[in-house]
Amino acid sequence: MTQEPETPASEQLRTREAQLRDWAARVVLEQKLVDGESGELGFSMVSGDASFRRYFRIGSGSKTFIAVDAPPTHEDSARFIHVDELFSKAGVHVPKVFASDLQHGFMLLEDFGDETYLPTLLKAQSAQDAATYTRLYTEAIDALLLLQKGADKERLGPFDRKELRREMDLFPEWMCEKFLGITLDASARALIDSAFAFLEEAALAQTQVAVHRDYHSRNLLILQSGKGPGVIDFQDAVSGAYTYDLISLLRDCYIAWPQTRIDEWAQYYLNGALEAGIVANVTPAQFTRDLDLMGLQRHLKVLGIFCRLYLRDKKSGYLADIPLVIQYFLDVGQRYPELDAFLTWFRGEVLPRARERFTLEV
Repeated sequence: MTQEPETPASEQLRTREAQLRDWAARVVLEQKLVDGESGELGFSMVSGDASFRRYFRIGSGSKTFIAVDAPPTHEDSARFIHVDELFSKAGVHVPKVFASDLQHGFMLLEDFGDETYLPTLLKAQSAQDAATYTRLYTEAIDALLLLQKGADKERLGPFDRKELRREMDLFPEWMCEKFLGITLDASARALIDSAFAFLEEAALAQTQVAVHRDYHSRNLLILQSGKGPGVIDFQDAVSGAYTYDLISLLRDCYIAWPQTRIDEWAQYYLNGALEAGIVANVTPAQFTRDLDLMGLQRHLKVLGIFCRLYLRDKKSGYLADIPLVIQYFLDVGQRYPELDAFLTWFRGEVLPRARERFTLEV
């Protein structure tokens, strides 16, 4: 069998991997993080993610570390380190940064292991193990409260109208036009613009806090120390609406819960936020509205991102999660008359095309 020739892109990845391995091994030995010579250090890929970053595990025996390849043309490692420091000072368990080479986009981080929340939650959900999943969500909300109370939002960029719109614009561009092949005429664009403006106003009116921006079951890890959760993938943190991370956690794109559970965990958060002084004078009705409308903004963004990951980045795995996100959007959106015209258009134009690509329950 003839071996396929290596492409320039794959060759470049292999070169960067070798450079990262040599750099990380040198750091490990110079800082005396493990005993032994460089030849005894294991080095293996852990994963990539929805960005251009790649992660590798390096170390010896039980003493391992995560070496990060974050190409500087695409990723901002200095921002990662900045947010890591902010969150750590707030008491959130984020990976310690042992070393960095910003010119090459390399970092050496504390190893939190591979046990993300998602598989444990799915198993507990299937087994009706309420003790386990309630404990995990309680710990995640406790960590979120620490982040919101202790992280200096003034040292983060604003989640302003421009950024909120940039996120939502991913939906018409990548899902509607490029993935589903919908032609957006002036009338459709006016409906979209009106809906987006409504959601922007709702987000900007909320109390502003430090926002992780991707706070969900794939970015929370169960730590062997029991001091969890370990929080990762926070480099895009901003100063934004207090409900953004909470709704990302409770209406997770990768696992769904009954509304009664969501309400219980949301109330647990609200009690803690009021007690900590993160928010004040928020009625239950306003809190529910804040959560719902923030979730709608996020889910429009996610629909666009998942389609972009498939079309641009050749990552098809995220397509399987689109039906749940559509269901979230329609179930919640119908509660708000301000979105009636947009939802009528969505059901008439987007849903029929989406049903050709997915199995939908809505």
